[in-house]
Amino acid sequence: MSRRRLSASDREFFATLAEIAYGNPFSPNRAALIVRLAPGADPWDLTSDPEALMRIVEPRLAPWRRDGGVAKLTGEERALLQPAFLYGCFHFARAEFDAHIERQARQGGAPLPFPFADEVVVHLVQNGFPEESTGRYIALLFQLRRAFYFIYRSLGGQSESMRRLREALWNNIFTHDMRGFDAALWNRMEDFSTLLLGETGTGKGQAAAAIGRSAFIPYLPESHRFAENFTETFIAINLSQFPETLIESELFGHRKGAFTSAIDNYPGVFGRCSPHGALFLDEIGEVTIPVQIKLLQVLQERTYTPLGDRDKKRFSGRVIAATNRPLADLRQRGQFRDDFFYRLCSDVIEVPTLRQRLSESPGELQQLVRLLLERIAGERAAVLLDTVIEALRRDLPPDYAWPGNVRELEQAVRRILLTGSYRPANLAQEGRDVEERLVARMREGRLSAEELLSGYSALLYERLGSYAAVAERTGLDPRTSRKYVLSAKSG
Repeated sequence: MSRRRLSASDREFFATLAEIAYGNPFSPNRAALIVRLAPGADPWDLTSDPEALMRIVEPRLAPWRRDGGVAKLTGEERALLQPAFLYGCFHFARAEFDAHIERQARQGGAPLPFPFADEVVVHLVQNGFPEESTGRYIALLFQLRRAFYFIYRSLGGQSESMRRLREALWNNIFTHDMRGFDAALWNRMEDFSTLLLGETGTGKGQAAAAIGRSAFIPYLPESHRFAENFTETFIAINLSQFPETLIESELFGHRKGAFTSAIDNYPGVFGRCSPHGALFLDEIGEVTIPVQIKLLQVLQERTYTPLGDRDKKRFSGRVIAATNRPLADLRQRGQFRDDFFYRLCSDVIEVPTLRQRLSESPGELQQLVRLLLERIAGERAAVLLDTVIEALRRDLPPDYAWPGNVRELEQAVRRILLTGSYRPANLAQEGRDVEERLVARMREGRLSAEELLSGYSALLYERLGSYAAVAERTGLDPRTSRKYVLSAKSG
């Protein structure tokens, strides 16, 4: 019997599927490819029907499964079909990977068993993959699912800036070309450091955690476990919390007797970081030049020396750093070394502000409030959503800038749950500013009747908290009272 050959239609189909399998799930290009193979599918709805594309792939793949999978394929045919079989294996194990992630996330400590790996091995072998390669593929497929889990679920929001952030984080974990990652870089990513930039409260820590918990972790077939619990592979330290006299000990550790209060050996965060994880150095813009030099040595040589020790120790994890300070200004003033900056910036990712996200997608506020309530109240979150949204709309102007970003929003939600309202301190200051401007212009005799009414309406709004209350006090209708309040704030 002659061996099955790929038709021109097969080649086009499987070439497109390979681009999808190796593609970034948060990129517009991959979304367009999914629609090409599965017309009518929603490529951005990544959870409601995750098997939609696989229902189209499976009939095209079935004849090749019957022929032994990739075992008999060589050259171009193998290059086209191997990604399809791996894509099928990923979906075969997807639900079990999800369940394992959630079990492990609830339980710290040692890695939990993953008995379903035996079925994944059988699946791969039946589709022509050598048994000795199955452990690496299990680890790679688990890494893919973890990365999606932490990027998609931890970083909510559908604005374009958040889509770009998720796309950038995926590339940071797997590079822009997953073929190259699979071929050569899957166990070399510690050489790539990352710098996260953004205002305070934007979520740089969550972005860093998504990277740190999504590293490649080997699968150990003899114990049916992965080599590390991913919940233990991410370590964060806020460098602004420590005085200069203690920061080196916190970073690099110390030996007993290295200084007066060193009564025991201490490993420091570099010593505690897993080779399969990442160390997050938050507020990197706060560290002094001597500390920058020592950190630069770690990035260049991958070694460090604890205080009071003579032996160098190796660091094998990734380094992620973040700051809300303008590094260009610090570098220009000589407060941040150029060589240190260039060692940190294998990748530079900007985390968007909340005001940018809301300007792109106003509905994102309700999505974020829902996510925050789910973390706070669990299954009862839905009954609280309308109350919180109503308070935010009542107490804040529509163009409120959210200077504290998502962190401020989280505390606003908590305060509304406790007190029923949210009046941020900066708005109170704005009220005082409006009053001072109004009084000064009255004394100077420079106010028109409309300006006087605008200023008075704004003062009432600060005290009464709603446009309806201002309308009742002034005799205006609510829409007009809102117009006068906003006019005073912009004046």
